[in-house]
Amino acid sequence: MNTEKVSLRAWVAVCGGLLGCFMAGMNVHVTSAALPEIEGSLGATFEEGSWISTAYLVAEIIMIPLTAWLVSIFSLRRVMSVGASVFLLASVACSWSPNLETLITLRVIQGAAGAVLIPLSFQLIITELPASHMAMGMALFSLANSVAQAAGPSIGGWLTDAWSWRGIFYLQLIPGVALLSAIAGAIEPQPMNLALLRRGDGLGIAGMVVGLGGLQIVLEEGGRKDWFASTFITCTAMAAALGLLVFMASQLYGSRAFINLRLLGRYNFGVASVAMFIFGGATFGLVFLVPNYLSQLQHYSARQIGVSLIAYGLVQLVLAPFMPQLMKWLSPKVMVAGGFLIMAAGCWLGTGLDANSAANVIIPSTVVRGIGQPFIMVALSVLAVAGLDKREAGSASAVFAMLRNLGGAVGTALLAQIVASRERFHSERIGEHLSLFDSSVQERLGTLETWMADTQEQLELLARTVRREAFLMAYSDAFYLAALALMVCAVAALLMRKRAV
Repeated sequence: MNTEKVSLRAWVAVCGGLLGCFMAGMNVHVTSAALPEIEGSLGATFEEGSWISTAYLVAEIIMIPLTAWLVSIFSLRRVMSVGASVFLLASVACSWSPNLETLITLRVIQGAAGAVLIPLSFQLIITELPASHMAMGMALFSLANSVAQAAGPSIGGWLTDAWSWRGIFYLQLIPGVALLSAIAGAIEPQPMNLALLRRGDGLGIAGMVVGLGGLQIVLEEGGRKDWFASTFITCTAMAAALGLLVFMASQLYGSRAFINLRLLGRYNFGVASVAMFIFGGATFGLVFLVPNYLSQLQHYSARQIGVSLIAYGLVQLVLAPFMPQLMKWLSPKVMVAGGFLIMAAGCWLGTGLDANSAANVIIPSTVVRGIGQPFIMVALSVLAVAGLDKREAGSASAVFAMLRNLGGAVGTALLAQIVASRERFHSERIGEHLSLFDSSVQERLGTLETWMADTQEQLELLARTVRREAFLMAYSDAFYLAALALMVCAVAALLMRKRAV
């Protein structure tokens, strides 16, 4: 029986941090269902509109590693207060954007401000809760993240159809005001240590900005620009590689490191971080893949896509509170391995897509994946921080969040590339078996007396049918590879230890 008591102030601080994590997590996905409407309203092309998401993600991935350093200078209370306030103001300003350039600029500000809220929510759980309540804290953290992923496209799609894309940016107001109230009432003020600014690692920060920012741009834009056939992508990739080398060298061997990357050398934290990287790739990638599949091949509206994803969030909402009790009966590493296997089973349900595979396949697939996610998030987070000193909480939370988001960027880019390349492959293979001289093809096209215009129309219909079948097979391949990656993670989870080394 747990005898350690947690004060009301500590719970308010933790819950406030979780609201910040929820806001920032939802905002990553909230524009996904509304992008076509935003592009049409602002007169942007698809490629231009993609920067609405890219700008946010680039700013976020850059700011996450800086969070622990900023807290050491300005204090956790000030960093959270400023981050939440700027995030809310930028969110409201996004809804008033008169053009694409303004919206992209505001999304950069929004991403940078919201980025600090993700690792700080994790840090508050580690620092405010005793070990006996860590599982409950991580369950709430899992719940905030998981529901945010489902709520973003779901609520965003509904608001876009019912009102306007501008309304999606007001979703942050209520949790934002609650977060600011929690910060003011529950997080104690600490003095600033501005002397640390003069001892800042300027070279390491520059390397991180170029490295992580450039890598995010390459992953987001590479597929649209034909990867290394583009001079822009090639130059950006080279700059990112150099920047990452400078960043890692300065943090591992420099005297002014602002984030402790050596934590990755701890056995449990290192293995858990790799697992979280792949977990982020699978969850973010599939949250990107499913709406695209439903829109492209099943012709779902934004609202229909949102409705299809509601069950994904609800099942996690129901299961997350039971995870702490389950951890008393099962080994955490068994829970992590089981969660990965359950998620793999959900992906496996999507490996045999056909023309009739709409909500009847996607909803069961997302529900099964949703069942597995709380097992992973809660137990993996507990295993990762086991044995870590509370003084290491800032770096640990920043590294964990950075790798999860980076994994999400890699997973999204990888799955998008798999769909694109496998569609071309399957189109070519199907095309090899079709010929105008084939009797079955001639039967579909009609007799030789058919007017040329009608024949041309039927040829175009046949080509569209081939491409549709190729896309169905390509999406199936993507689900298949995601299932394999998750099964590998299940095996790796069994190698973890109960205590950090």
